[in-house]
Amino acid sequence: MVPERALRKVISAIGGVQKTGPSRSENSPLAERRSAPHPLVIARFEMKVLLVYPQYPETFWSFKHALKFVNKKAVYPPLGLLTVAAMLPKSWELKLVDMNVRPLAADDVRWADLVMISAMEVQKPSVRRVVHLCRELGVPVAAGGPLFTEEPELFDDVDYLILREAEVTLPRFLLDLERGNPRHLYWTEEFADLHATPVPRWDLVDLRQYSSMNLQYSRGCPYDCEFCDITALFGRVPRTKTASQVLRELDALYLRGWRGPVFFVDDNFIGKKKELKRELLPAIAEWREAHGRPFVFNTEVSINLADDPELMRLMVRAGFDTVFVGIETPHEESLTECNKLQNRRRNLLQAVRTLHRNGLQVQGGFILGFDADPPNIFERQIRFIQESGIVTAMVGLLNAPKLSKLYQRLRRENRIASEWSGNNTDLSTNVIPKLPFDVLAEGYKQVVRTLYSPREYYKRVRRFLRDYQPRTRLATRLGKDQIRAFLRSMWVLGVRGEERFHYWSLLAWTAVRRPGLFPLAVTFAIYGYHFRMVFQHLMS
Repeated sequence: MVPERALRKVISAIGGVQKTGPSRSENSPLAERRSAPHPLVIARFEMKVLLVYPQYPETFWSFKHALKFVNKKAVYPPLGLLTVAAMLPKSWELKLVDMNVRPLAADDVRWADLVMISAMEVQKPSVRRVVHLCRELGVPVAAGGPLFTEEPELFDDVDYLILREAEVTLPRFLLDLERGNPRHLYWTEEFADLHATPVPRWDLVDLRQYSSMNLQYSRGCPYDCEFCDITALFGRVPRTKTASQVLRELDALYLRGWRGPVFFVDDNFIGKKKELKRELLPAIAEWREAHGRPFVFNTEVSINLADDPELMRLMVRAGFDTVFVGIETPHEESLTECNKLQNRRRNLLQAVRTLHRNGLQVQGGFILGFDADPPNIFERQIRFIQESGIVTAMVGLLNAPKLSKLYQRLRRENRIASEWSGNNTDLSTNVIPKLPFDVLAEGYKQVVRTLYSPREYYKRVRRFLRDYQPRTRLATRLGKDQIRAFLRSMWVLGVRGEERFHYWSLLAWTAVRRPGLFPLAVTFAIYGYHFRMVFQHLMS
């Protein structure tokens, strides 16, 4: 432990960057810290760091209303912050507050010498509140992640912006901090070597508060869709961890007692097919069998997975049962417009059914508002989604993230209207569409009203259950969480809910026709309730 005087000098260095923006009170602790001279070099020091994950609003993917059925607070823990925590000096004292699990208290902030935040666009309102509280209490803030990388100019009131990939920029900040001269902005065009990425600090969160865990295998995507910012953030050439790294992360979750779903957060898990087939998937399959199949996996992929029977088989054998696919639109000209080349010149409906029949449930992303969309696009989207049996179908209006090529094009055309909310399903867009907005908005409402009406939603669930052919033996017995959810669903959906007729009809049909999928049918019924609650303001 360094002497208190030396520690105070280190803290003074943290607050030492002067920028424009609101000033803190001269009576605040930070004002006293800044009055001390900055040391040139401090070889060793200790700090108290509070990692804060801001709150998500109620969204399609928050599953806020579904989580109540299993008494969970959030879907996933903050993987980025947990990974950053593993990169910080071992001697530092760390705490993490996930505001989706519990509120951030003033005493949490007062405890810290430094607050570190990571966030996405949709969390911006919560970020503002966190930064304001830290400034009031005189505790400096360091921030990184997609929100701050996309829009650093909006956060001059944040003391330190550590942007792009933390494996590259965080060590530079830590070195400058130790020397006593940290800068406001850390930026790089360099991509990180994921072989150096550590195992996340799972000990900082209570795993019982979450419905699923998460990990990352790769960054980057070989495709370059115009509306997407992934290639700007992470590049066109996917970078991967080694199979042994992934197994260490699975070991860490297993040893912490986790049993259940694990989400691979990769933007395109199949970006490097050869490595998957040769190394990762066989290694995961072997690990999973040796540990009694404690996890089931889901991830994001491109539609061309349906072209590769071997890869589908290996994924299912390794424990994958769900994939999110960006389908976007059944209209060929709109796919051309947004450079979604991997979806063009193929039977998208058949590709979805192929994935279902090979044991992979498809969750789909769809977009309305392309310039090339025809007048009947709303009916076509409804028809495609209903016929495909994609139960979890996220339909949103076209938006342009700031780092996307779409944003750059539309800015040149003077067609950027406002800031992006980060929520694809709140009927907002920062794009001035070719179609009159009132027509687009009413069409969107029509799509949502239809897809998530009890009648059409339960019809779609039944379509999926008919098509789905699991390639591994599913657990037919309900687990503890599933029993709790089932009992609650019988009251909320089967007695009080407007969908009660469809609910009981689905369960009866499943029990007779597909009894092995009964737990899945219950899950879908609960999902439908969540989706209707999210869209209720659009469904009247």
